[in-house]
Amino acid sequence: MLLLSNQLEVPMSDGVMQGARRIAFLEGELLVKTLESEEELRQAYRLRHAVFAERLKWVPEREDRLESDVYDAWSTSIGLFSSQQQLLGMVRMTPAPFPFMLESEFSGCLVGAHHVRKELDTAEITRLAVDPAITDRGLSARLMQIIFKGMYRWTLANNVRYTYMVVENRLLRVVARIGWPCHAIGAPVALPPADVLSVGALLDLDEFRSVTASKRPEMLEWLSATEPATKGIAAKR
Repeated sequence: MLLLSNQLEVPMSDGVMQGARRIAFLEGELLVKTLESEEELRQAYRLRHAVFAERLKWVPEREDRLESDVYDAWSTSIGLFSSQQQLLGMVRMTPAPFPFMLESEFSGCLVGAHHVRKELDTAEITRLAVDPAITDRGLSARLMQIIFKGMYRWTLANNVRYTYMVVENRLLRVVARIGWPCHAIGAPVALPPADVLSVGALLDLDEFRSVTASKRPEMLEWLSATEPATKGIAAKR
C-alpha cells in the first residue's frame, strides 16, 4: 500500500482536478468512476482512515475518521463501488506539474541521481487502497486489478505516460507479478512514522503496452474493453 503524509485539513471539493477528464465504466456489477460528490469523497476519506490510520498506523487517527491532506486539492480520486454503492477500493492520481508526495514526504526514496519528471505526461499514484474488511485474498487481488484498470483508463483519458508511486518493497514485486512493470528509482528505505521499508517506482505505460501486447495480449484486451457506466451512475444518483 502507499504511504501517506501527515493529516491536514482540506476543504471538501468535488474530487476532480480542474481540467482532468473523468472516467466511468462498469466491470461486471462493479462501478469504477472518478469521485465527484461529497458523499463519494467521504467514503474515500473513511476508507483511507481505516487503511492507513487504523490498520497500518502510518498516520495519526482522527476523531472524525476521515483522512485527507493538502494533495487532495489538486488531485483526482478514482473509486471502485459495489452494486450496493459501497466503496470497495480507490486510488488517487496527482498530475504534473503539481507537487508530488515523492518530492516531499517521500523524498527519502529518491536515492541516487533520479530526476523527478514534471512534464504534463506524468502523474503520481497515491492512496491506493482496498477495503480492509475484505479478507478474501483472491477477491482483494481481483479488486486491486480493477483499481489498476481504473488508473489505466484515467491515464489514457488524460494523456499520461509515466506514473510514480511509493510502495512497500514487497508490494512492488506483487505489482510486477500481476503484470505492471514498475521500476525502482532508488534503494528501499524505512520511511517514518511507521518505518516501513518502501521504494519509489516509475511505470512507463508505453513500455507496459509493448510488453503486454507480446506477452499477455489478453490483459491488454481486458484493459481496453469497457462497458458504459450509464446504468451504474444512474443507480448511484
